[in-house]
Amino acid sequence: MAIKRLAQTLGTLDYFVVGFGAMIGVGWLVVMDDWLQRGGPIGAMLGFFLGASLLLPVGYVYSRLVIAIPDAGGEAAYASRVFNRRVSFLSGWMMVLAYFVVCPWEGVAIGSVCSYIFPQLTSFQLYRVAGQPVFLPQLVIGVALTAVLTWINYRGVRMSATFQRITTFGLLGLFAVFAGGGLLHGKSENLSPGFSHTPWLSILLVLQIVPYFMTGFESVVKCAEESSPKFQSHNFYRAIIGSLVVGGVFYCLIIFVVGYAYPWQRLITHSFATAYALQQVVAGHWIVDLVLVAALFALLKCFNANFLATSRLIFAMGRRGMLDERLAAIDPDRKTPATAVVLTGVLTMLGVFLGKAILIPITEVGGLASACGWFISCLVLYRIDQAFWPRAVAIAGAAVSLGLISMKVLPMVPGHFSSWEWISLALWLALGLAVKQKNRQEPVSETSSAGM
Repeated sequence: MAIKRLAQTLGTLDYFVVGFGAMIGVGWLVVMDDWLQRGGPIGAMLGFFLGASLLLPVGYVYSRLVIAIPDAGGEAAYASRVFNRRVSFLSGWMMVLAYFVVCPWEGVAIGSVCSYIFPQLTSFQLYRVAGQPVFLPQLVIGVALTAVLTWINYRGVRMSATFQRITTFGLLGLFAVFAGGGLLHGKSENLSPGFSHTPWLSILLVLQIVPYFMTGFESVVKCAEESSPKFQSHNFYRAIIGSLVVGGVFYCLIIFVVGYAYPWQRLITHSFATAYALQQVVAGHWIVDLVLVAALFALLKCFNANFLATSRLIFAMGRRGMLDERLAAIDPDRKTPATAVVLTGVLTMLGVFLGKAILIPITEVGGLASACGWFISCLVLYRIDQAFWPRAVAIAGAAVSLGLISMKVLPMVPGHFSSWEWISLALWLALGLAVKQKNRQEPVSETSSAGM
């Protein structure tokens, strides 16, 4: 059977904005209070710096693997080289969760951000989920945004990549402006005390959430089959490592700006701590508007990048016979995985109806799912690459991934999974088992790949 080809139009910059875009959402605005409460400004910065640094070996592993195995299946494709079909499916299934859960989360988050600008949107309550209200205007906004992104991704990867460029550089430009305002009017005394608990505990509590907020650099590999014919494969390394470095620097800088601008201990009761801190020190409401516009750019690019990665992974797993083979359908004109895109859009819309109360424990599981995918990928590189240096880095990456997993599952570690996270994980695994039992056929087709 002939191999089905996606459109091949992406370059190095496109891959960078996908990787960086998938990482940086609106966490720096809506949960800054949680970061500061966990670690304080210095503890939070060190937690993100350490987390990003520890993930560099994992980024290197993905760079090596995507060059050798340029398959949209990512972890599922890599695991199939070394492990049995069950492990391959589980690797892909866990990463589907890691990417997909971000999509309805961002669909809910845009309602919250818009409500900060237009308080009237917190009206017409439809129902409550786990005690949290769901408002009609916010729901309409979330569903409408999902529909728009579904249309963009259905139309073609070139349109999706252009949208990703605009939102990424829009965010970075606005960040430079409002960060400058905070630094100009802030004081170093506001950073004291630097830690919310003891130094090591503060760093640990922040380090636990880094996998969720840094997940996305590996989304680059899900678009590996869509590179331009002129694209040089070694540029995967630049895109992946570049997105990790820039993402880590962004998080550290925004935490510093907020802590420097306003006494951080007064911010931990404010859900939009970043905007509140800058509003207190910069004259005029314009700074808040700027922050919120930047947040919208961040939300849109994060949503789009994770939507892109989810649809490509679902498509590739369908092609391998791990999911319904109809998901491997490609639009003959636009060269996009049309069925997978539409399914991702529909499921995202349904997820938006759940509201943030249900999505929070699922996002926690998403961080664990990412670490599991990283761990498997590191094991794969260790097995298939016989050179000393790549194997040494793979061991380091596997150790980091296993450590991140342990912080979530071991009960003696502060911040470990609660019962709701375990329930969410069990439900996802049960759904995966049901899907796997229904789709037991052999792979329909796979991409060609080079050996190490």
